[in-house]
Amino acid sequence: VQLVESGGGLVQPGGSLRLSCSASGFTFSYYRMSWYRQAPGKERELVAAISSGGSMTNYADSMKGRFTISRDNAKNTVYLQMNGLKPEDTAVYYCSARMSGVDYWGKGTLVTVSS
Repeated sequence: VQLVESGGGLVQPGGSLRLSCSASGFTFSYYRMSWYRQAPGKERELVAAISSGGSMTNYADSMKGRFTISRDNAKNTVYLQMNGLKPEDTAVYYCSARMSGVDYWGKGTLVTVSS
């Protein structure tokens, strides 16, 4: 199982970024996928999740209306569109898949929101 995140970077408050997570080593279309984030000095928290077929999504309350999770099963990729970014969104963002009770993680991509 390999999960590789990309798309992070430095963005000004109010700006947007789209994160991507490319998956390999498993049948991507079978599994629910999630994005988590971990800010400095804080615990990792769920950002958003999407069902295997993409029809169902859920978001942490602080991200609702600003972030959108989506997936392309033909490309084995899950995305996180982030709009209206705030300094408190600064964190390392991780892609995750749970299979047979085991959580798999990418190495993360750093998002820094600062002027």
